[in-house]
Amino acid sequence: MILNCNAVFEGGGVKGIAIAGAVLAMQKAGYTFENMAGTSAGAIVAALLAVGYSGAEIYEILRTINYKDFRDSTYLFGLPGKIFSLSLHYGLYQGDYFTHWLDTLLKAKSKTTFGDIKQENPAIDKYTYKFQAIASDISAKKLLVLPGDLKNFGLDPDTFSISHAVRMSMSIPLIFVPFRLTDTSGEEHLIVDGGVLSNYPIWLLDDGTIDPLQPTFGFKLLECNDPLAAQCRQHQIQSLLDYLKNLLTTMLDAHDNYHIAHTKGDFERTIAIPTTINLHGELKNISAIDFDISPEESTALFNNGLSAANAFLEHWDFSVWKNNHRELLRNRFTISPPATLHPRPGSHYIR
Repeated sequence: MILNCNAVFEGGGVKGIAIAGAVLAMQKAGYTFENMAGTSAGAIVAALLAVGYSGAEIYEILRTINYKDFRDSTYLFGLPGKIFSLSLHYGLYQGDYFTHWLDTLLKAKSKTTFGDIKQENPAIDKYTYKFQAIASDISAKKLLVLPGDLKNFGLDPDTFSISHAVRMSMSIPLIFVPFRLTDTSGEEHLIVDGGVLSNYPIWLLDDGTIDPLQPTFGFKLLECNDPLAAQCRQHQIQSLLDYLKNLLTTMLDAHDNYHIAHTKGDFERTIAIPTTINLHGELKNISAIDFDISPEESTALFNNGLSAANAFLEHWDFSVWKNNHRELLRNRFTISPPATLHPRPGSHYIR
């Protein structure tokens, strides 16, 4: 039986391998992804799904990447070069290798622009394109939902490169050079990782109705199996590296965690995928920038995703979820604004 669904994928760097495992499990259970959105690594997975790759193919792609190749340095090498790059370009790596890598994959499916993944007769405007990416405009200090917000820069979404949109979404601050766009008034904008403002935009693909036709699932990466455990709530900071890692994690996750905790029904439709793996009896947490990840670690992450999705499907019931989290809200909140508007994270629209 074919089951249609929407999917929102969280960002997480190399941890995106785990998302591929969850995607494969959902496809084996009969689900077809109709509309997709993602941030950073989640945007990579969503884009590949949108152009026709399967979960199994995405895993093979992510498993065989040499992530070190993404470290395409700017013009100078060594510590002086890094300092120069940060001060002049605001990032260590150009991101050109990534763009070329993704564009090659998209060309293999003959779908490179958003016009190639445009839906025929979408139910609502926000479903015009099968894939949407989240990015952060730090010049205007606002969230971007691509390709829809490209109109603010005088750009035609239909002809805009999917790989460029994903490049914006995965531009981890200070790690990758920001993407630059010029608006209609001639002002230049620096665009970085969507996780700065919303790493897990579970709100994005809801149709705003009390009785949605298909579920919107969220794929979220967790450092621990039990997010309420003490060791997951607090991380010891004993060095500058610890400080920087905690700063990045807080920046990417705190806002979305608050939103999820205060939005009824989001936990129940979230597939929580642990990124702590067990190798030979030892636990290791994989971070977003573990570019030296081994094949064995990649397989363990992938299996985490498979197990998480299968466990989720054992108790998922769309009718029960709607009854608990949509019908009972009918008299409590107002229905969302017209579907052409993007609901804001944390708003009280029915989602």
